[in-house]
Amino acid sequence: MRQLVGQPFQRDEKAPAAPAAGGLASIFGPQGQLARHLHHFGARPQQLAMATRVADVIAAGASLICEAGTGTGKTLAYLIPALLCGRKVVISTGTRTLQDQLFHQDLPLARRLLGIPVRVALLKGRANYLCVQRLAQTGASRAMADASLRAELARVRDWAQVTRSGDVAEAGLSEHSPVWPLVTSTADNCLGQDCAHLNDCHLVAARRQAQEADLVVINHHLLCADMALRQQGVGEVLPGADCFIIDEAHQLPEVAGVFFGRSLSSYQLLDFARDLTADLAREAPGLIDLSVPLARLRPAVQALRLALGTQDRRAAWAAVGSDPPVGDARTELEQLLEQLDQGLERLAGHAKALDHDQERCRDLRERLALFAAEEASDQVRWFDAQGHGFRLHQTPLEVASSFQQHRARLPAAWVFTSATLAVGGSFAHFARQMGLEDADTASWESPFDHARQALWLMPPHMPEPADAAHDAKVADLVLELAPLTRGRMFVLFTSHRALQQVAGWVEGRLDYPLLVQGQAPRAELIRRFRDHGHAVLFGSSSFWEGVDVRGDALSCVIVDKLPFASPADPLVQARIDALREAGGQPFRDFQLPRAVIALKQGVGRLIRDTSDRGLFVLCDPRLGTRSYGATFVKSLPPMRRTESLDEVRAFFSAASCAEQTVALAAG
Repeated sequence: MRQLVGQPFQRDEKAPAAPAAGGLASIFGPQGQLARHLHHFGARPQQLAMATRVADVIAAGASLICEAGTGTGKTLAYLIPALLCGRKVVISTGTRTLQDQLFHQDLPLARRLLGIPVRVALLKGRANYLCVQRLAQTGASRAMADASLRAELARVRDWAQVTRSGDVAEAGLSEHSPVWPLVTSTADNCLGQDCAHLNDCHLVAARRQAQEADLVVINHHLLCADMALRQQGVGEVLPGADCFIIDEAHQLPEVAGVFFGRSLSSYQLLDFARDLTADLAREAPGLIDLSVPLARLRPAVQALRLALGTQDRRAAWAAVGSDPPVGDARTELEQLLEQLDQGLERLAGHAKALDHDQERCRDLRERLALFAAEEASDQVRWFDAQGHGFRLHQTPLEVASSFQQHRARLPAAWVFTSATLAVGGSFAHFARQMGLEDADTASWESPFDHARQALWLMPPHMPEPADAAHDAKVADLVLELAPLTRGRMFVLFTSHRALQQVAGWVEGRLDYPLLVQGQAPRAELIRRFRDHGHAVLFGSSSFWEGVDVRGDALSCVIVDKLPFASPADPLVQARIDALREAGGQPFRDFQLPRAVIALKQGVGRLIRDTSDRGLFVLCDPRLGTRSYGATFVKSLPPMRRTESLDEVRAFFSAASCAEQTVALAAG
């Protein structure tokens, strides 16, 4: 059945008519449509209960926070009510990868089963679409010096001739390719209504389809970018809707913090200089000479980067803002931007591209001025210096009030869901973060039998995480457990330092392939892990969630420490200070809930199907020696716990016998 994005869905005459929301049992029940049409589908009461609750919330225009344990089937549990409701629905998920999976896999399945005329659209952020204007302007002076970049640009040009959507994910190039900044736009350099290629703009077409569609799939970055624009009164990027469904909602507070704040990066400054140089040469040759401030801008950006320290660093702006080298570099940047602004003022009205450049210049000046002004009590200023670049941030300490205001401007039903939202059975932490104290709550436990399928090892005699011997003990444990699990192991770390330390100790001593974060892109490492079937993968924060490895390839997850965020992080420290000043309890109200949710995500990598079996290992004795350990235990699936390696051997011996029995039966 062919499906056209943004076009009416053609009903399959053989498909059954869509049932009313009250008839969801005819879809999710043991004899329902899913059971009849999906191989290996097993009816789950939790899935039906969630779908029914979501349908009720949409009908009532209410708000719901809900947690659905791994294996519930929450995607179809909200997708099918969304398709049946007959209203405009926007669904937001955490990443572009999950967004593509939802749109290209889950949504077609649901539409095929229901066979109802629902128009759907996929909408991503601006940087995900080919910019026809910038592709036309990207010539030999910018791309031909590098052979590999020249080859990738040629591939993009060939793809540009055939693509209908302009989605860069279709082009077959790495998302990190240096060609993409040359041929995609940003909010800074987009010419908007003044663009000569406006009628061919892929972003405009995608937004038009989103306006016309009944259901739109977006991601949290786009959702929050739209909220920030509406808050500033400068426009919008999303259509209005009758219902917003936020999947992977545990990621929303951090994303919202970024978009409700302001930032300035070295890339923005250098990209502005490159575009202005090209625009002056094309639109105003010989009319004005701005070559001196333009030539000095790059060294001034580099000077500020060096003033922030030669090593990668993330810290509060207050730690460096008064340092003379930082102040001097910032002042020079201010002066250079002022000179460019004054020069462009003399060309006002000469060319639309140059008028737009002046708007960009003034916006950059405003952002830079934030880091000379006195810091606001409800904001935190900080910087992130990585490699040759930097980004300066001003981030709100809380986003609840801004999010509340946005919801008030857009009256609609709201559903917030994830496998990890509750802490000790309570949704108070998430509700407080997002200003959702008025929302209803619900939770459904995983249908997986964790007590039978999983074993939780608490290794005896583990040193405290602060002990210098802790990492060595983790390495010893990996080497001891790998033969029992036959590789098939994720080792998740709370810091890159510990990851590299332990990886160095075990390298060359394992009988299984060792895959270490940083050796290859994340997706490639996961593919290698799956394909080999007996590998050991070392990863940090990006591997704690969004990784789905079903079956025997992953049979053990080791976590080195309880994932408390470092208090040295400027955002963490600022929020701790703000809570303390307000009379709150930072550990109880902020640090502990964040750590619990992170650990739930890590544990969630282990059991992904009814046939999975696996070992969870936590190398942190604080779970049993601190009072807060009970909160972690209450929040995790009910796994059988042990301190005995003999019990681990018996667990995997039983699994091995079961595998042999299945193999003999199949033979």
